[in-house]
Amino acid sequence: MRVLASKKCKNEEIINLNQTPGELIIFSAADSSISLLSNIAEKLPIKYPSIRLVNWINLIKPASFDLYKSRVIEKCTLDAPKGTVLIILSLLGGINYWQYGFIKLKQWVKKFKYRILIIVPGEYYEDSSLFKKNTVSYLQSYRIWRYLREGGKKNIIYFFKYIYALCFKKYNKQIAFYKPYILPRALIYHTKLGKTTLKEWQFIWQYTWPIAILLLYRSHIQSENTYVFNQLIDVFNFHCINILPIAIYSLKELTCIKTLEELIKITNSYLILNTTGFALLNNYKTISSISNFNKNIPILQLILASNRREYWKKKKQGISIRDIAMHIVLPELDGRIITRVIAFKANYINNIRTQSSIIHFVLHEERAHIVANIANNLISLNKLNNNEKRIAIILSNYPNSNAKIGNGVGLDTPASILNILQSFKNDGYIINNIPKNSNELVNLIKQFQNIKIKNYLNYFATLTPQNRKEVIILWGEPNKDPFYKNINGKYLLIPGIKLNNIFIGIQPARGFNINIEANYHDPELIPPHNYIAFYFWLRNIFKINAIIHIGKHGNLEWLPGKSNALSITCWPDIILGTIPNFYPFIVNDPGEGAQAKRRTQAVIIDHLMPPLSKANIYGQIYEIELIIDEYYQAINIDLFREIYLKNLIIKKTRENNLLEEINLYKKNNYNLIMNNIDAYLCEIKETQIRNGLHILGTIPNKNLLKETLILLLRLPRGINKEDIGIFHALAKDFNLPNDFDPIGITIYHWKGPKPYILKNISSRPWFTNAHTKERLEIFANKLLENILYYTKHKNTILYKKYFYTSIVIEYVQKTLLPLLYNSANNEIRALLNGLRGKFVPPGASGSPTRGKLEVLPTGRNFYTIDSFAIPSKPAWILGKKSAELLISRYLKIYGDYPSSIGISIWGTTTIRTGGDDIAQALALIGVEPKWVYQRVIDFEIIPIKILGRPRIDVTLRVSGFFRDAFLNIINLFDAAIKKIFNYIEIGYNNTIKSIIEKRRIKLITQGLSKNKAFRKASYRVFSSKPGTYGAGIKGLINGRNWKKKKDLACAYIKWGGYAYGKTEINDGIEEFDEFEERLSNMDIIIQNQDNREHDILDSGDYAYFHGGMANAVKIFRGKLPQIYLGDHSNPNKIKIINLKDELNRIIRNRLINPNWIKAMHRHGYKGAFEMLSSIDYLFTFDATTNFIKDYQYLEITKTLIFSSYNQNFLKKNNYKALIEMSERLLEANKRGFWKADDNIISKIETLLLNLEYVKEKI
Repeated sequence: MRVLASKKCKNEEIINLNQTPGELIIFSAADSSISLLSNIAEKLPIKYPSIRLVNWINLIKPASFDLYKSRVIEKCTLDAPKGTVLIILSLLGGINYWQYGFIKLKQWVKKFKYRILIIVPGEYYEDSSLFKKNTVSYLQSYRIWRYLREGGKKNIIYFFKYIYALCFKKYNKQIAFYKPYILPRALIYHTKLGKTTLKEWQFIWQYTWPIAILLLYRSHIQSENTYVFNQLIDVFNFHCINILPIAIYSLKELTCIKTLEELIKITNSYLILNTTGFALLNNYKTISSISNFNKNIPILQLILASNRREYWKKKKQGISIRDIAMHIVLPELDGRIITRVIAFKANYINNIRTQSSIIHFVLHEERAHIVANIANNLISLNKLNNNEKRIAIILSNYPNSNAKIGNGVGLDTPASILNILQSFKNDGYIINNIPKNSNELVNLIKQFQNIKIKNYLNYFATLTPQNRKEVIILWGEPNKDPFYKNINGKYLLIPGIKLNNIFIGIQPARGFNINIEANYHDPELIPPHNYIAFYFWLRNIFKINAIIHIGKHGNLEWLPGKSNALSITCWPDIILGTIPNFYPFIVNDPGEGAQAKRRTQAVIIDHLMPPLSKANIYGQIYEIELIIDEYYQAINIDLFREIYLKNLIIKKTRENNLLEEINLYKKNNYNLIMNNIDAYLCEIKETQIRNGLHILGTIPNKNLLKETLILLLRLPRGINKEDIGIFHALAKDFNLPNDFDPIGITIYHWKGPKPYILKNISSRPWFTNAHTKERLEIFANKLLENILYYTKHKNTILYKKYFYTSIVIEYVQKTLLPLLYNSANNEIRALLNGLRGKFVPPGASGSPTRGKLEVLPTGRNFYTIDSFAIPSKPAWILGKKSAELLISRYLKIYGDYPSSIGISIWGTTTIRTGGDDIAQALALIGVEPKWVYQRVIDFEIIPIKILGRPRIDVTLRVSGFFRDAFLNIINLFDAAIKKIFNYIEIGYNNTIKSIIEKRRIKLITQGLSKNKAFRKASYRVFSSKPGTYGAGIKGLINGRNWKKKKDLACAYIKWGGYAYGKTEINDGIEEFDEFEERLSNMDIIIQNQDNREHDILDSGDYAYFHGGMANAVKIFRGKLPQIYLGDHSNPNKIKIINLKDELNRIIRNRLINPNWIKAMHRHGYKGAFEMLSSIDYLFTFDATTNFIKDYQYLEITKTLIFSSYNQNFLKKNNYKALIEMSERLLEANKRGFWKADDNIISKIETLLLNLEYVKEKI
C-alpha cells in the first residue's frame, strides 16, 4: 500500500508516507482491510475524529517509523489538536514481527493519559498477551479484534461506532452494541448473490462442461474485493469450464478442508484453481501420500501479485520476494502446479479522508486465458482414454552431439525411456515397435520429421512483434537456419521418431553452437527457428496432450525471460505454451527442478540417485596395500624385511605418482611418507562413488543395493535410536573406545580391543584403526546380505548380542527397504497418474546419503524451502565452523589472514543444506543472522573483540537460480556489507571497510559522485544478467573456439558481472569493471560440496563456475589464488580440501577405476556418455587451473581409450563418444596442457582416422 504520494527519502530505506496528523490511526498489514476501512470511513459523519490508515509493512524499518511518528503521530494540527489520541494496531505475526514499532508505540502511549493504544492480532487466533498490553479492557480489546477480523461492511460500521463511543466520548456501559456478524469459515460465493448455495450455481452451469473449484480467501468477500474473481470466472466460462468459487478462511483449517472435500465429491470436479497462498499444513510430513484431498485431482496455483502490473512488466524477477514465497515456494509444499500471475493490485481511488489508497485486484486477461488453457489441457488428460492421447518424450542434447543425447544427471535416460514405453503399452497407449534396447532407441531417434515453412511461418506469426523481431534480427529468415531443407519442398527438420501416438525427440540446441560470438557476450541468446519449430510442431502438427522432459536437465526452463510469473514475451512461455509438462528429475537437485516447476508449469517426478559404492582400490595401488600389510607384520619382528618393504613401498608409490598426489614427492622422511601413503590409500578406497546409473522405475540388484544401503546408513542422522550410523552402532556393540571414529580418515596404531568375531572376519592384519573400520564394514555387509537374501531373517539373536545394531537393522527391514522398493514403483506410477490428469503428491528433496532419508520414497513432486528460513540455525553452525576452518588453513600456510575471498554459491546446494554456503560467507564477514520463528528477519554485526580476527572481504558469485529464488538473502548480504562499512571499530581489523574505502576514493578521482562511488565499491554479490543463467565458459569449451585463457576469463566476466543488492533497480546492474576488480584481489576462492552422491567431474557446472572463477582471478590478479573445495558431505566432519587434491582423488577413485568403468558398461550408450562427460569436465578444470598432470592424462588415455576392453565397449555402444574423447585429449596436447609423447599422439590420431572411416561406412 502506498498512500497518496508516498516516496522514498534520500536514504533509499526510509519511506515517507506523506500523511498529515490524525486523531485516530489504524495500522494494518492487510491492504484488503485498509481498503474496506477506507470505504466505510468515507461515509462516517463529518464530526467523526480524523482518521489515518496505514499499512505498517511500509514502516517496518525503524527510520521509516521514526519519521512517521514525528511527522504524523506526535504532531498537533487543526485536524488533530492533541496529536493522535487513539492508535489501533492489527499486528500480523505477533510482537516479534514488528518489535520496534511495538516498543515505540508502548512508549508513546505512556507519555499522556489521554492517549489510547489498542493492539489486536492480525490473525484469527486469539493472542491474550496482546490484549493485556492495551489501555482498554480485555473484553473491549476482544470485541474490537472480532469486528476487524470478521470484516464485511456490517462489522466495520459496528467497529467505527464502538471505538467512537469507547474512546472519543464518555463511555456508557449500558449502550447495547451489536455482536460481530460472523461469516462462515468456508462458503460458496456467487458473482451476483454473494454467499449462495451449490444449487444456485448448478442452475446456470452448462451440463456438458467439466467443473473446477476456484479457491479464494474469505477476506476478499469481507473486503468486497471480488470483481477480479467475477472476471476470472468469465474467462474460464469462455473456455467451457464450469467454476464453483469457494471462499475459505484458510486451508489449514479442518472445517474448510471438509467443506472443500465434500463439494469436490458432490460436483465431481476435475481440478482445483487455487488463489490462496502459503501451504496446506504446518507439518509437511503429515501430507497424504496420495493427495491433499479425498479426490486425486491436480491443484493449479494462480498468482495474485501484491505489486502493480507496471512493476511486473519492468522487473525480470517478475514478482516480489514475498509473493514468490507465498504464492510459489510454499504452495509447492502441497504439490501445486505453478501457473502464471493472473492479477495485480491497483489503486482504485485515493481516499482523501483517510489519506490512504483503496486497493483492489485487476485481472490480467491474457494471462488468465493462459491459465484456463493449462486447466483445459489437464482436464483433457483426465477425460481422454489413453489410446486417444499423444505424448512427447524429450531427451536433452547439449552440447549438440550424437555422443551426448539424453543428458540426465545420474539417470540412464535411454533405459528409462524403454521402461516408460513399456508401461505406456501396458496402460493402453497406442505404441508399437518398442526398441529392444538403449542403443537401438538412440539410433532410431536420430531420424527426422519435418514442418513445412509455410506452416511454421503461420505459427511464428502468432508471436508478439517484439519476439518476432528479435528472432529475425539475430537469426535471419528461416531459410538461414541450419535445419532448413529445400528438397522436395521447403521445411525445417524436427529431430525424433514417431512410435504411433508417442513421439521421442531430441531437444534442439539453444543456438550457442551456431552463433559462436554469443558465447563471449550474449547470455540472453534467444532460441533459433529450429528450436521454435520443434515445439510448434509438437503442439500444433503432432498435437501432443502432454510432454515428458527426461532427466536433469534440458534447456527449455533456462531460456530468457522473467524468473517467475512469466509474460507473453518470455521464451519458455512462448515455446511450451500451456502443455502439461512432466519431468523425471533426480531427487537431490531441487534447485534446478524448481526452475522447471516455476517457468514451465512442470510436475516433477523425482527419482532415486544412482546406486552407490566405495571406490575400493585396484591394480598396482592394491599391490601397494598388500605390501603395506606385509610391512606391518614385519615391524619389530624382522628388521631387514621391514626396511626392504619400506623401501619397496616408497619405490612403488613413486613409480605410480602417489607421492606427488600427497605432496611428498621431494621429501625423504620415510616415516612421514609411510603414514601419509597409508592414509591416502585408505581415503581412495573409502571414497563414495556412483556404481552405475539409476533407471526409472527400477531398484538396483541386491549386491548394488547392499552397498547403497551401507552408504545410506553411514552417517548418524538424528536423535532417535535408529538414527545412529550403522558403524557407530557396531562400535558401541563391540565396546570399542569412545574416541574411535568408525568413519574417520586419520590413521593411527590400533591399541583398542580386537573382538574375536572381528579378528576372524578378515585375513588382513590388524595394526591400525583402518583395519578396525574395514572389519566393521565386512560385518555390516554380512548383516545386510542376510536381510536382502534371506527375507525371513529374525533379529532375536542379533538383538541379544548387538543391541544398537539390531535397532538399525530393524529400521532397514521395516522402513528403509520398503521406502526404496516403493520408490521404484512410485516413479512410473506417478508419471502414469500425472498423464491421467491426476494429482502427483509432494515430497521433500535433498541428499539421502547426507542423512536426509525423508526424501524417500521417490516418485513425488519435490519441493524446495522457504527462502526466508535461509540460513537455518543448523546451517549457521556448520557455515561458521567451515569459515573458521578455511581461515585456519590459510593462516597455517601463509602466517596471515586472507583479506579477500570469492565464493561460488548455487541455489540447489542452498536448498539442500538450508544455507551452509551463505552462512559461511556471513561468518567470514563477521555477521550473524537474527531469527524469529525459524525465519531470518535481520542480522547483527559481531564485534571484532568477539570475532577474534579481522573481517574477511567476501565476494559472492551466485547462480542464476540463487538470484531468482533468494533475492532476500542477496539483499541481506548487501545490507550487511554496507552496515559493516559504517560500523565504528578500533584498530585496522575492518578489512572490508578499508578495501571499500580505497576503491571508493579511486572511483571519485575518476569523476564519480561520492554516493555512486560508494555503491560501486560496495557491491559484493554478482550473478548473470537478469533472466539469464550460466557462467559463460561452457559454450567456448564445448565449441573449442577460444584461443587464450583470457578469452575464458572475459566470458566469465561478461556473463557474471552483474551486481545485485538492495537498490532502486534491484534487477542487476552491469558492473564488469567492479567484478574484475574484486576478482583481481582474491586470495582464496572456494566452492562447497554438500554430498558425495556425485563428484565435481560428474557435472560441468563445478568446472564452469569454480574453475571459471579460478582462471579469471589468475588472469586479472596475475597468479592463481588458493583454490579450495569445502567438503560438507558429513556435517559433523567438515573438511577444507585443496581442489588439486580433490581432482587427484577423483581420477584415482573413478576415472581410471575398473570398478566404475565396469559399472558404466552396464549402461551401454549412456555409460559411454558419462565417460566422455567426465573427460570434458576434467579438461575444463585443466583449462582453468592447470591442475592435471601429464601422467594423469596418460593413465586416462591408456585406461579409457587404448584399453581393448573399454575401446571395444565404446565402439559397440557409442563410437562417437570414443571419437570425442580422443579429440579432447588431442586438444589438451595441442593447447599445451598435456605434453604427451609423439607415439601416444600418433596412436590416438590413427585411432581417430579408423573411427572416421567406420563412421563414413555407417
